[in-house]
Amino acid sequence: MLPTHRLLLAPIGAALLATSGFSADQGYQLPPPELQALVDAPRTPGFSLGSQRTKAMIINRPGMPGIREVAAPELKLAGIRLNPTMRAMTRYSFGDRLTLIDIASGQERVVSGLPPKPRIADYAWSADERWFAFSHWGEQGVELWLVDTQSASARRLLHEPLNATSSGGFAWLGSSHRLLVKLPPKGQPPQPQAPTVPTGPKIQESRGGPVSQLRTYPDMLKTAYDADLLEWQLDSQLGLVSLDGKLERFGPNARIIGAQPSPDGQRVLVTTLHRPYSTLVPLWLFPQKVEIWDLAGNKQVTLSERPLTERIPPGNDAVLPGRRDFGWRADAPATVYWAEAQDEGDPSRPAKIRDALFMLAAPFTAAPQKLIEVGFRLQEVEWSSGELALVTEDWWKSRDTRTWRIQPDRPAQAPELLVERKREDRYADPGHPMFARNQYGQPVVRLSADGKSFFLSGEGASPEGDRPFVDRYEISSHKTTRLWRSEAPHYEIAVAMVDDERIVTSRESNQERPNYYLRHLGQAKSPMALTRFPHPTPQLVGVQKQLLRYKRADGVDLTGTLYLPPGYEAKRDGPLPLLMWAYPQEFKTAQAASQVTDSPYRFNWISVMGPQAMLARGYAVLDDPTMPIIGEGNKEPNDSYVEQLTASAKAAVDEVVRLGVADRDRIAIGGHSYGAFMTANLLAHTRLFRAGIARSGAYNRTLTPFGFQAEDRNFWQAQTTYQVMSPFNHADKIKDPLLLIHGETDSNPGTFPVQSERFFQALQGLGATARLVMLPSELHGYNARESVMHMLWEQDRWLDQYLKQAKPRESETAQPPAKPA
Repeated sequence: MLPTHRLLLAPIGAALLATSGFSADQGYQLPPPELQALVDAPRTPGFSLGSQRTKAMIINRPGMPGIREVAAPELKLAGIRLNPTMRAMTRYSFGDRLTLIDIASGQERVVSGLPPKPRIADYAWSADERWFAFSHWGEQGVELWLVDTQSASARRLLHEPLNATSSGGFAWLGSSHRLLVKLPPKGQPPQPQAPTVPTGPKIQESRGGPVSQLRTYPDMLKTAYDADLLEWQLDSQLGLVSLDGKLERFGPNARIIGAQPSPDGQRVLVTTLHRPYSTLVPLWLFPQKVEIWDLAGNKQVTLSERPLTERIPPGNDAVLPGRRDFGWRADAPATVYWAEAQDEGDPSRPAKIRDALFMLAAPFTAAPQKLIEVGFRLQEVEWSSGELALVTEDWWKSRDTRTWRIQPDRPAQAPELLVERKREDRYADPGHPMFARNQYGQPVVRLSADGKSFFLSGEGASPEGDRPFVDRYEISSHKTTRLWRSEAPHYEIAVAMVDDERIVTSRESNQERPNYYLRHLGQAKSPMALTRFPHPTPQLVGVQKQLLRYKRADGVDLTGTLYLPPGYEAKRDGPLPLLMWAYPQEFKTAQAASQVTDSPYRFNWISVMGPQAMLARGYAVLDDPTMPIIGEGNKEPNDSYVEQLTASAKAAVDEVVRLGVADRDRIAIGGHSYGAFMTANLLAHTRLFRAGIARSGAYNRTLTPFGFQAEDRNFWQAQTTYQVMSPFNHADKIKDPLLLIHGETDSNPGTFPVQSERFFQALQGLGATARLVMLPSELHGYNARESVMHMLWEQDRWLDQYLKQAKPRESETAQPPAKPA
């Protein structure tokens, strides 16, 4: 006879094995063939327009990598992930074929001479468009290659590997005859080895200070060995490579994390990393030195020596104190610029002036010139000429944004306000400047041939949906003239200007995938096709798409995109099981939240990472039903998060039921990241949905106590909000089945894998119907073909069991449905 304590424990152990043990379906699984076909559909090629807009390069992308590649060893150091053998940041998307296009004629030429089994990573055009440089991941490291666009042939340019740990590892100098490269040091000692015996305890200490916004950063340094390994990976030396492959190294060995050549190609803006390091913050907050070197490696000026920054003021409008965001003025030979906080970077400090923009021209011996002071945070500077640069400032808290015209060669000239609006007001967006490459190969705001105007392109948001446009903006009068606007039944958006009369566009329709075209402004004739990419999923041609418009109970206008399988008719076929997929967004005004998003004429992309894949299995899909969380005036949006979220979800459910495409007993909710957080909350606070799918989410906001998403209050400032918003705290209310999926190595701040693990444990202990799937070696998004196939298998099986086969609630017994076998 068993001892009493064993008699008590045995049934409990058996119950745990029955509900939480490893499933019988071990190993990666394949979804039904129709879903497999979507995973293996051709991927969209890359399209890179040349510097002079006379040529373009198409970069073909092969299918998804296998799990063997995704699971290869990587280094997780100070907030970055590195491939240890490549000395480069981890990446899984490469090109494997190059095709040159002549813009005027549309003629194509396949580039010859590529390496066997190409793995093309970064690429860049020379200023004269004669050359196209690219990096290739070879057997011994990252290689530099060069395409001659006259002969459409490629050759390896440099036989030493690049150091691509913090960038692509190469950049064109001002001319088209040399490239700046970053290389591993000559004679560098072997990579340090991990100690086999601990050298002491791991200690962290706080010595007090002001409240700071310390986010939950992943992949921090943990040991002295980690610090040594990071240094070994980052250590590099700069070099110059000519078109014949001749290499000249220059400058000292250093931990170089930035190297930007000046437009004239005579100097380099260099950022180096220095000790002491930190176990709390990523490397971009480590001590940094910003200097300008000449091409012999001599320092010409030190612009900044920033100390270790472990404390950042709270708030989304906070920035680092001192000089930041260095760059070269694109329209000048060698003039550096930077932003500098005037309020110590602290948005809680009362201040009329928050930021200032400074510049300093070679030889860098004069005092810096102040170009403009602004009342918000400097967001962007777009250079054109000595008479024109556009400066944009923004204040996140109020969503206010302003754009000014300054005259860089006349700093005493008062700035001129061009645009003032709410950033979230899409209808009022005037668009963004279009660019051209200047004599240095730098992007500058494109001026008209007479120099009196520049050009704007935008999404053209309107109550009828997005209708992209191109405008001419006259500088002196501020008069705007509409040159072109996208017309139904196409969605067409300007990619670049060739000249004052011609633009390159990307055009699509419901059944036509995006392709590139050459269009003449002001002419009615059809544009000339530059690419002819075929439909990636011809088996789903005929998918029906409809932009829905409906109202929330409080009067807020909402939208969503409804997809229906080919050939479906609601009156004839009746309601379908429907998957709703969403992502909440915060707004300061109901007016902005009510604006129509997207266009009814966009291509019916069947993304395997989104909900549309389930169309192949006979489901209806409501994609991106707007879930606005509004905080008017001084109100904080998240203080009424649950009420607004559930009201938006109810309005969406009511609308699809009203249309007859779904019934209330067969609607599921799903989302990724913040959409997963939303999913768990909707299951906790409503019975609108029969099942949920939550991928890579966060469920306990006390684990992200210094803010999340758009919430910039910390937990101790808004405890009730954090608690109410956390579905973990309401797990006992979840009565409908929930599928949780998460990448085991998720590196996104705030969505650590433990979030899903602990949430599942709570659901399991509370007797809920739930399933947790942890995908090995996957990040916040999933990269391996096996992982994506398995994800679809899980989702398909879950929806089939708990949605497609669901009985009306009133006919269900008290017993929960059986878990999938």
